Amino acid sequence: MRRRWLTDVGLTLVVLLAQSAPYVFVSRPPGEEWIYWPVLVTSLPALTRRWQPGLSLAVAAVGIAAYAAVDAGPPQPIWYGPLVIFYTVAYQAGRIERVLCVVGTVVGALSVIGSVNTAVRELATWSAAYAIGALGRTRKEMAAQAERTRIARDLHDILGHSLSVMIVQAEGGAAVARTDPGRAEAAFDAISASGREAMGQLRAAVSALREPPPQLADIHQLVRTTQRTGLSVRLTEQGRPRPLPSEVQVVVYRLVQEALTNVVKHAQATSAEVTLDWSSGLRVSVEDDGRGGGDSAAGHGLTGLRERVGAVGGHVLVGAGGQGKGFSVAAVFSC
Repeated sequence: MRRRWLTDVGLTLVVLLAQSAPYVFVSRPPGEEWIYWPVLVTSLPALTRRWQPGLSLAVAAVGIAAYAAVDAGPPQPIWYGPLVIFYTVAYQAGRIERVLCVVGTVVGALSVIGSVNTAVRELATWSAAYAIGALGRTRKEMAAQAERTRIARDLHDILGHSLSVMIVQAEGGAAVARTDPGRAEAAFDAISASGREAMGQLRAAVSALREPPPQLADIHQLVRTTQRTGLSVRLTEQGRPRPLPSEVQVVVYRLVQEALTNVVKHAQATSAEVTLDWSSGLRVSVEDDGRGGGDSAAGHGLTGLRERVGAVGGHVLVGAGGQGKGFSVAAVFSC
């Protein structure tokens, strides 16, 4: 906050200097000292533009109108302050406030400017300032939407995997509660462990995922967690591992997590194999020996994985597992 305030103070001083320079360094005839007041009124609102963009622009407009009300006077300055404020209006003001400011600016420019050429030039300048602000606003909104999508996907991955493990363990524990109390107790212990793990991950996700994102090394823990369901999971690596960007590591982890979740929930499998093949780039695959799933994987969260993998330059392959049995999910990354 303090840094932003210092930035605004510095920008306001620069604007004030830029607008007043033509009059400070040029000898003014007696009686034209009034020019400094419009310069001051149009410069200082830049200091409050972040908090009250519409009001700041209105105050600056008063300064411009005061200058235009005098027919004879010094040459019109470049209104750097109002342009900066107008940019801020486009960048962060509400829709109604933006519309009012645009209409007011157009009407004001046309009413105080004489020649057509001057009007066109001024409107082009103000339009450029607004366009830059609107572009920044669009990029900010797109970034916010991307962040919301990322958090939603992570919530799905975290809860989907952990809840699947808990459901399978609960069903298994209930089935053997009378015949094999030892297995039932182990199942309920696994439910408790999965619940605690899910709660910890959920807290991290709700707090905007401030914890370090998952990496390739975390796949080992993911495999151990899945093994608590009774599914036999083997992790193998082929070739020499290479460093990967953090965003790619997150995608690889989420792909393995989603694939193992689907094995537990849908495949009716007894075993699965996770393979990281570094022979050419990186090929990540998860195969199971279950009933298979054809190509109808879109309903199991893999549609989101296709988008994730595609965003980092990879592509997803789904189909039957080795020897035509089970199901396989793979992703190929060029790295």
